[in-house]
This record gives sequence, structure tokens and C-alpha cells, in this order.
Amino acid sequence: MLIYNLFPLLAGPCGSWKPHFERAATMGFDWIFINPVQKPGYSGSLYSIVDYFQINPLLVEQTSRHSAEQQLKAALADAEQLGLKAMVDLVINHCAFDSELTRQHREWFVLENGELAHPFCMENGQKVVWGDLVRFDHQHTSDPEGLYQYFYKILDYLLGLGFKGFRCDAAYQVPGPLWSRLMREIRQRHPGTIFAAETLGCTADQTKQTAQAGFDYVFNSSKWWDFHGAWLLEQYQLVREISPSISFPESHDTDRLFQEVNGNEAAVKQRYLFAALFSAGAMIPIGFEYGFRRRLHVVETRPKDWESPNLDLVDFIARVNAVKRRYSIFQEECPTSVLPYQNPNILILWKASARSHEEALIILNKDPWNHQYFYAENLSSYIQAGAPLMDVSPEYPLDYIPRPFSYDLRPGQGFVLVTRRDHLSE
Repeated sequence: MLIYNLFPLLAGPCGSWKPHFERAATMGFDWIFINPVQKPGYSGSLYSIVDYFQINPLLVEQTSRHSAEQQLKAALADAEQLGLKAMVDLVINHCAFDSELTRQHREWFVLENGELAHPFCMENGQKVVWGDLVRFDHQHTSDPEGLYQYFYKILDYLLGLGFKGFRCDAAYQVPGPLWSRLMREIRQRHPGTIFAAETLGCTADQTKQTAQAGFDYVFNSSKWWDFHGAWLLEQYQLVREISPSISFPESHDTDRLFQEVNGNEAAVKQRYLFAALFSAGAMIPIGFEYGFRRRLHVVETRPKDWESPNLDLVDFIARVNAVKRRYSIFQEECPTSVLPYQNPNILILWKASARSHEEALIILNKDPWNHQYFYAENLSSYIQAGAPLMDVSPEYPLDYIPRPFSYDLRPGQGFVLVTRRDHLSE
């Protein structure tokens, strides 16, 4: 999956989404991910849903003669005509505290001392409570079948609008058996529906346990890797045989990367190249391709927050995505290792396809500010099959691989090398 996250509060009413779909298609994405489209509660947060069967008024033209559902269906049809499938956020771990559900079905919610319980997290040792949300009681409700059937209706409603998949928000907070049943029964009625588990903030073991429920994808934590520690590859190996994963250089939950790296274009390119080729799936949020600086906000963002481009990575992203789509090794979770190299500022990542005979090397300058010198007597010695390599790098590709190989890597530059198919077929 190559996913473009259209953040609806920035994109505005769905009738204006088509240019964003066209740009995503131009860059080679095949999925559009849209954050929750249902009506929010008093807080206005996209993730505080007050009515699961109404569309957020901010996402439709109120003066249109077409209903909100008709407008959204038309927008998703535009995406489909461009070869883009659409997935939507599925929020069933909590809902808005001012939802009628809390009065109609109090038995569906967690109670603490007789009061509705709010979800919370710990930040720097401090408990942060989300007062606009209340927690569904998946484990101990006295009406588990009623709650399950309600969730099923939500998914069926969203699929009826034209969505083909779900990013399951905080999936690890919902029991695996409930997910397994939902996925099984939804796929019986809607074959091919995709489920991707958002698992950020949980441990590697929790991610593995969540993936085992039957998700098509999980999201990984490669965005936070410093190119040095062992933890990312350990997590990757723990989960890769259960479920493929999706990398991202930034998301709607993080600061903008261009802002984080103080406007360093090389760093932004480096992180997207790595994210796209590290795991089976990749995702960027709207505006990443233009180096937007302003963080997306689930309550406050509006179309007026659209920024003038600070850079234009549309062509670069398209070339990276073309490499990913052309070589199957970059579309799977395969055996992956960091190879030793004397310069700690250079990463050599080796990948071997579990589906084909392809092998790949990614030689990456970890330093986005300075040149780094790379030398190897014979690059093919890094490949187990000893096969010839060809350079498929999205920038500055070489016509042939000399022996010995020496190169002054530009800041953040990455070489992408794959074994030649013609050799392997001989």
C-alpha cells in the first residue's frame, strides 16, 4: 500500500478533494486515507465522534442540493476513477462523551465509581485525560452482541459510502477476538476489505498480538529510528511474518518533518526514501510533498491553513514510488539486516525477498547536513547470491557499478541497488 493521507480539515469540503487525488495519483500512490468523516461532538475533534451515521458538516457543502452522503460518494468515485482506493479512520475504542449512545446504551461503556470513564495516556509521568471522550467497554459490557452489531453497522455504513478499507484507530485497545469476528464477517459481505491497525504507543509484543487478530497491515515506528539503534529491526523481525507494515516519515499525529529538520530538504528526502523502501507499505500526509511546517490539528486545522510550498517533492516522491512498485522486494516484509561498515554515518541495509530471488542494498548517508565518503572493493560481495547489481536510485543513478566502488555521498543521499533480473533468470 502506498497511502496518501488526505487530512479532511485541511482539504475542506469533499467537493474540493479532486485536485489532491490527482496529485496523489501523479505521485504513484494507490490508496487515499481520510481521517474520520463522521460528525464530531462538542469538542470538534475528528476523533470524538458523536454520531457515527452522519457526515461531519465541515466536509460537505451545506448549500448543495445533494445530501452529505451523496457528496462524499461522488468524491470517492473521483478517487476511484484515478485508480485510488479510499480507506477511512475507524474509531471504535471510544466515542464523544456527549453522544446519545451514552444515554441509550450506558451498558456499552466503562464506568468508574458509577461515572463514564474517559480514556487517558501518560506523558512524561503525567496522566493526560481526554475529557471529550468515553471508553467503550469491550471486555465486560452486559450486552456484547448489541455493541458488536452496532460496530458492524458502522463499518457497513462506511463501506456503503465507497470506502474500501479501514485504518483502525488505537487497534490494540480493542480485543483481538472482536477484531477477528468483525474482519471475518465484513469480508464475507464486502470481499477484499483492507484493515490496517494503528498501533503507535504500544509495545512490540502488543503490536504482534494485535496483528495476530488478522489485520492486513500494521503501522510501524520507523519514523523515530535514528539509523543506529537495534530496536527497529528487532520489532520488524518480531511482526513481519504475521503482518506487513506501513512506514511514514510524518503523520497527522506528529510535527511536520520539514519543521523538525529546520527546513533541510535533504533530510526530508532521506526519510521518505527510507520509509518507502523499508517496509511493504508507506504513507505521507497531505502537504509533506510541499514541506509544510504547520502541524495538522484534529480540531483547529482549516483550509485557510494551507501553506505556500516551501519545496516541491512531487517528482521525487513519484520516482521513489516507481522504484517501490517496480521491484517486489520493496513490497513485502522480507529478511532485512544492517551490515557493518567502518563509517558510522553510513547505513547499509540488506534485504532479501522471501517471494523471489531479488536482493537489495540501500546505502544511505545518515547525515543530512554533510557529505560522507563510501568505498567498497566489490559491492556484489554484500549480496548472498553474488549476483550483479544495478542502480535504481531515484536520484543520481549510475549507469554501471564500478569495481572498486567509491562515491562521495551527498547529504542524506541514498543509493538503491537491486540484483539484475536478467542474471537471475539465466
